[in-house]
Order: sequence, then structure tokens, then C-alpha cells
Amino acid sequence: MPFLDWVNKNQAVNIAADVPYHLLRFESAHGDASSENLLIQGDNLKALKALLPFYRGKVKCIYIDPPYNTQSAFTHYDDKLEHSQWLTMMYPRLVLLRELLAEDGSIWVSIDDHEAHYLKVLMDEVFGRANFVVNVLWQKRTSPDARLYIGDAHDHLLLYSKNSTKFTLNRVPLSPTQSAQFKNPDNDPRGPWTSTDFTAQGWRPNQMYKLTTSAGVEYEPPPGRCWANVESEFKRQVTERRVWFGKDGKSRPRTKNFLVEHEGMRAWSWWSNVDVGHNQEAKKEINDLFGADTAFATPKPERLLQRVITLATDPGDFVLDSFLGSGTTAAVAHKMGRRWIGVEMGDHAVTHCLPRMEKVVDGEQGGISKEAKWEGGGGVRFYTLGEPVFDADGGIHPSVHFPALAAYLWHFETGEPARQLFDAPLLGSHDGTAYYLLYNGILGDRRPQGGNVLTSAVLAHLDEKYPHQGPRVIYGETTRLGEARMREAGITFKQIPYDIKAR
Repeated sequence: MPFLDWVNKNQAVNIAADVPYHLLRFESAHGDASSENLLIQGDNLKALKALLPFYRGKVKCIYIDPPYNTQSAFTHYDDKLEHSQWLTMMYPRLVLLRELLAEDGSIWVSIDDHEAHYLKVLMDEVFGRANFVVNVLWQKRTSPDARLYIGDAHDHLLLYSKNSTKFTLNRVPLSPTQSAQFKNPDNDPRGPWTSTDFTAQGWRPNQMYKLTTSAGVEYEPPPGRCWANVESEFKRQVTERRVWFGKDGKSRPRTKNFLVEHEGMRAWSWWSNVDVGHNQEAKKEINDLFGADTAFATPKPERLLQRVITLATDPGDFVLDSFLGSGTTAAVAHKMGRRWIGVEMGDHAVTHCLPRMEKVVDGEQGGISKEAKWEGGGGVRFYTLGEPVFDADGGIHPSVHFPALAAYLWHFETGEPARQLFDAPLLGSHDGTAYYLLYNGILGDRRPQGGNVLTSAVLAHLDEKYPHQGPRVIYGETTRLGEARMREAGITFKQIPYDIKAR
């Protein structure tokens, strides 16, 4: 597979691993204080790294709308990045986003023609070319741009799966116009239906039989075609009144498809502005929320995000947007009953994103609210980026308390997100190995012989209160046990901070 190369690519490849882990500092709760929805203010590269120990492999859908590198002067973003700098900015973020994505999840990236084709090759490298799904074209305008030789009518949405063997997409619900095409000319108790031709292309011996309509008219398959099913299946469908021979019973058979059984339509790669909105619609939504003087220049319409989230998730799934902008992804995910994480830098995380989500919690009725039957509810927890967990020499920042360090160590050792509550020295077991942390007086005694140091007394306490049959990894400040004793007890001791290694 070909790879994209640019100035400073080697640096870009190493950035994700070199970014220090930071604490997430809780600032405030809005609405339901127990909500799992997170709004994080800060650099998204650091924020994504900070999320890894807790959300690795848990996010079902990622949507990002990064700066397009169009040389435009955006109010809220520096969108004048030189091409190689733009690629260097994107690469490590994509690497971390892939780590956060669930095995059956997907990532959608909005981009225009300036970088779309470079981004496609870059994402082939990060996500694997086999995991490319489709390049969706979104018709973002309602009329041509007279300033251009050819009107710029569309943006791209590059769609990749994390694992193509586990990835699926939902269907798009029928629109009112599509539903209106279902009729019920025979008063079927199952309700309105449409019909499809009961033939298939090709020649199959067991599907070339002669059939008889309800009025006694005989038919054979048309030239070059066969019946859609074998004869036994055809007779079953006739018995169940799923075959239509026309009002007089003499027409060629057609299969009835009932509206109540319809699972929706398969999406295709052209998204019309009639179906999912356009730039003018998006600007009106933002203007209604914030006023014309403070609105973003390039927001996305809520209906566009509704389509993405409908296809890619089910209620309760996690949706992540690390270029949150004005907060559209979070607003739509919230209204659709999904959990969400949004990351945004600068003051507009507070001036735009947080106020918008407060309005959503209060029942804001713009965008998709009426269609989603949104009446308010839920909540959002607001965070900022705190101090690095570890300094350049591996030392632990004084602000780091036991639960935070435990979560990071669990992730380092197992590669799994920290889902459990860390309130005891036993962090959990993984693949038969138990992991323990002696830190911050977790045993209730800060004296060396009573808590953070592995002594005979501490080991006896662990054996009594937190027994484990199998290998054990114990982190602590130091140990007073000899190598033979630890080998006999199946213990691998790791000293804080020197043996802490980030993945």
C-alpha cells in the first residue's frame, strides 16, 4: 500500500506516543450531575490522550470537522496551516482517535477538496485501507458560488470502520414522502404496502417453474430472468397474502412489502441538502442560538449529524467529537439519547459549547428537536485539562490521587479502559494476573511500614483482604521483601515512579 510522505512526518508519527497524560479537572455540572456526557476545554491532542485510560475502545462513533486548511480567515480557528503542518496536526490525532474507537465503531471526517485526497491516503495508513467504507458527498449549498469557475457544491465525509469484520450500519428511517408511497388497495389488515417485481436476473433451474395467478392466469419467467424464489416459497407467500396479482388477479406476481415491517432504507453516498440540510440552514440554527455577530462561519446543520449518528449508533452509545466547534455534534447526540464527549479549545468552549448544551438540557427547540421529540433533560459535566500525570523524569505530580493513578496504571498494564471504581489496593485482574497499587495511603496509614511500602505485614494484609491465586503485579514506593520471597508469592514488584511506562 502506498504511503503519504511530507516534511516532519517522522515527528508526526511519534507525537501521539510522546504526548504526556494529563489529568481531567472537573469544573462544573449542568443539569443531571451524574451524567456521563463530557465537555472538555483544552488542546484536543492532550485531551484525547487523557481520555485513553478511561474510554479506550468504548466510543461507537467519532465525527470530526477539522479545519479544512483553505487559507480562509476563520474567527475561531487558525485555518491557514501550511500543508505539511496540517498533515502533522492531523496524524497523531487520528492515531489517538483510532485507539478510542470501539471494534465495531466508525469515524466520519468532514473535509473539502483542498485536503480530502491527502486525508484519504493518511487515513488509509492509520486505519487500514481495508477499513475504508465510503466517501460520502454532502450537497452543502443550495445554489452555485458565482466566484468560482465551477460552483463548490459539496463537502466530503470520509467514513472508516475500526474493524471491517465487525462493522455494521443502521438504516435510514423512511421520510414522510417515502412513507406516503405505501398504499393499501386490498385493505390488508397489516396496513399500507408497496410491491416489488417477483423476478430476478439470470437463469436458475429451480426458479424457472410455471405459476398460476389467483384468477387462473399462467406465467413463466420473462426471457433472461427467473422467479425471485423457489416454488415452495412462492406458494407460502401466496398463502400469507404476500403476493399481489393486481386488482383483477391476472397480472404478473409482485411481492408486497409492508410499511410496518420496513426497517428503513440503506444509505447511499450522495446526501442531498433536501435530506440532511445545508450551510444556510446551519447558519440560521447558529444565529438563532447565539446571534449573527457571534456565530461560527462554517457550522454543520443538525440534520447532517442526525444522519451520521442514526447510521452509526444506537441509543446509549458514545459519540465523540474532538473538534467540537459550536457544539452541533454534542447537541444532536444529546437529543438522540446518545452519550457524548466533546473537546474544544479556547474561550468558545465556554462562550458557545457550554451555553448551547445548557439550552439543550433545558429543552431548546431548534434543529432536530421536534423530529426527535426532544423536551429537555440529561446533563453535561464540564472539564478542563489539569496537570500532567507524570513529569519528564517519570515523577508523579502531587495533584495525582490514588483513583487517577490507579486508572492510568490499569490502562498501562492491560490496555483496557478503566471501568471500575478504584478505592482499594487491588485494582482488578486481567488474563489471570492481579494488579495492586500501594499509593497515597490507600491502606489508611502513610508510614512507610504501613501503606506505600511492600513489607511482610502489608503482604499479609493483602493476602487476607484481597487474595488472588495466580501472578500478581504490585506497584509501590519500594519493597522490603527479598527476591526469593516475592518469587515464591508470585509477585512482580514495580517501583513508583520509575517502573511506570506509558503505552
